Amino acid sequence: MAARKSAPKKPVKSNTSKEELLNHYREMLLIRRFEEKAGQLYGMGLIGGFCHLYIGQEAVVVGLEAAAKEGDKRLTSYRDHGHMLACGMDPKGVMAELTGREGGYSKGKGGSMHMFSTEKHFYGGHGIVGAQVPIGTGLAFADKYLENGGVTFTYFGDGAANQGQVYESFNMASLWQLPVIYVVENNQYAMGTSLQRSSSTPDIYTRGEAFGIPGEAVDGMDVLAVKEAGLRATEHCRSGNGPYILEMKTYRYRGHSMSDPAKYRTREEVQKIREERDAIEHVRELILQGKHASEDELKAIDKEIKGIVNDAAEFSKNSPEPALEELWTDIYADDTRLGVHA
Repeated sequence: MAARKSAPKKPVKSNTSKEELLNHYREMLLIRRFEEKAGQLYGMGLIGGFCHLYIGQEAVVVGLEAAAKEGDKRLTSYRDHGHMLACGMDPKGVMAELTGREGGYSKGKGGSMHMFSTEKHFYGGHGIVGAQVPIGTGLAFADKYLENGGVTFTYFGDGAANQGQVYESFNMASLWQLPVIYVVENNQYAMGTSLQRSSSTPDIYTRGEAFGIPGEAVDGMDVLAVKEAGLRATEHCRSGNGPYILEMKTYRYRGHSMSDPAKYRTREEVQKIREERDAIEHVRELILQGKHASEDELKAIDKEIKGIVNDAAEFSKNSPEPALEELWTDIYADDTRLGVHA
């Protein structure tokens, strides 16, 4: 089979209207404020275990959701709160799950890293590094088998890009021409090691060349650039051309998790990105320059978003903890040696 060298770089007009810009701003701001509140609750001891915040990376998932269609699927790793909010999951249910409460999406038993919503076609945050990649490939196989025109957005990070199961998935997806978009959220540091120290090539999107999978690098701090790349990728997949790789060059402002002091980079580096490349500020400036909204109107949006997030926090605090009987529900065990199926 001849290798497909590279993806066509046809310009796709985003035709970004006032309404679209304001919607991108609201969606990214919701994720930012939600994650800031989650960080506060973690500091208060109301969120236990691990908590991986998405602050700084908001443009990636908001831009790609703008390119998605109803029925498209998505799944990601344990840095998953932003993905859930962007696909329309209720902030109350997400926050309640973070705090381990009955009102959460997994009844308080999954926590930060393990939430699902079949209604919103969100097939999980996954705690094992890279484990979601073969699962996303399998979801795309189902879409092709059912001929439903669906696409699966399979998110993983620059650290997970070195996992062997990623390349097994690439091979099968290319062999069977599956409609899957592999989204590499390259936030530069994985769990704490820079890409320069952990990768033999700085361009992760080229990792699919051996399998004939086209790809491209995208400014993951620009929601409009992300949306346009998403439209190219979805068109490629929906046209029956097989998988596509999008490497989102993004940046997380916080450590890998709330317990990470992030001493592997300087405060000056983080501040420079915040000041020069922040995704929300970029859209804010576009809105103001285009006179789509005033400063006061944007402040009102921020106030509204903070109200939504505060309501979610209060809901999570007031939701009861799961009953002890829940320890025995939603469990499947299969031991054929003993003839047990429970």
